[in-house]
Amino acid sequence: MKLTYFVEDLPLKHTFTIAHQSRDVQDTLIVKLEGEGLVGLGESTTNPFYGMTVENMTATLDQFKLVVEAGNWESPEQLWELGKSNFERNPFAQCALDLAVWDWFSKKKGKKLYEYLKLDPATIPTTNFTIGIDTVAKMVSKMKEVHWPIYKIKLGTEDDLEIVRELRKHTDAVFRIDANCAWTAQQAIDYSSELQKLGVEFMEQPLGKDDLEGMKEVFKYSKLPVIADESCIVESDVKKCHGLFHGINVKLVKAGGITPGLRMIHEAKSLGMKTMVGCMTESSIGITAIAHIAPLLDYVDMDGAMLLSKDPAKGVFITPEKVTFPSGNGIGAELIG
Repeated sequence: MKLTYFVEDLPLKHTFTIAHQSRDVQDTLIVKLEGEGLVGLGESTTNPFYGMTVENMTATLDQFKLVVEAGNWESPEQLWELGKSNFERNPFAQCALDLAVWDWFSKKKGKKLYEYLKLDPATIPTTNFTIGIDTVAKMVSKMKEVHWPIYKIKLGTEDDLEIVRELRKHTDAVFRIDANCAWTAQQAIDYSSELQKLGVEFMEQPLGKDDLEGMKEVFKYSKLPVIADESCIVESDVKKCHGLFHGINVKLVKAGGITPGLRMIHEAKSLGMKTMVGCMTESSIGITAIAHIAPLLDYVDMDGAMLLSKDPAKGVFITPEKVTFPSGNGIGAELIG
C-alpha cells in the first residue's frame, strides 16, 4: 500500500469574499492511496482562519504514513480511530486521508460509496449556490450567471438587509443567509423578521462561535431557523448546539472526514435537529464525497467546484434537478490529465 499527497491550485471564477476573508485562488491537498490495483483519492483545502496549511497537513500525514501503508486495518472507521491522537490538531489532514480511504475501501467492496452506505441518491436535496460578498451589482450579476433555485447569500457588511432586498428584486429563488459570525444577537433577532419576509429559509451562524448566551436569545426569538457552522466543528459540538440551533452544518474537512461526519449527522437527527453538510472551495474530489452522503441530509451546500474556473478533477455532475455520479465505484472522482 502506498500513500502520497500533492498540492493543486484551484482558481476561482470570481473573487470569493465572506465576512473574514477574500480569495481568488484556493490551494488544496490531494491525497492518493494505492493498493491491490485500486486508487483512492481524498482532499482537503488549506484554511488560514483555522491555521491549516500545506506544511502542517503534510507533516501530520507524514507522522501517520507508516501506519496507513502497513495495512493493519480493516475499515475506514478503524483507521480513523488509530489516527485519532495523531490528527487531533489537524482534522483537515485527517479528512483528506479519510476520504481517500473510503474511496479505496468501497472500491475494494465493489460498490459506489452510497451503495455501501445503503443510501438512495434519488433523495439528495438540491444544493444551494453561493453568492459571496461583493457590490450589489456584482452579486446580482453572479446570480444571473448561474440561474439556481436556492442561493446562499454571504453577509457581514453594514448593509446586509439592503443587499438582500436588492437581490430579491432579481429572483424568486429561495435564499439562505450566512453571516459567518458577523452579527450580534440583537441584529440577528431584528434582521430575522425582515429576512423572513424576503423569502429567507434560514440563517447560518449569525453569531461568533463562543457567544452561547447570545445564541440562547436568538434561538428563542428569531423568526427564522438558525443553523450552526463555526459552532459545530467536531463530534462533541453537536450536543452543545442542541437548544441553541435548529440544525447543524457539518464540514467534513473541519470534522476530520466522512467517518466522524456520519456520526455527527446521526447524532443531530437523534436530537431532532436538521442536518446539512457544507463544502469549502474544493475540487470535484471533495464535492463528490459530499454527494455520496447527501441522501442523509435536509440541506446540502456542495457547490464548491462550481465556483472554480479550472477543476483538476472530474466527478459528480450537479444540476438543480438531479445529481449524476461517476460511473466507477467508490467515491469515483478522478484526476484530469
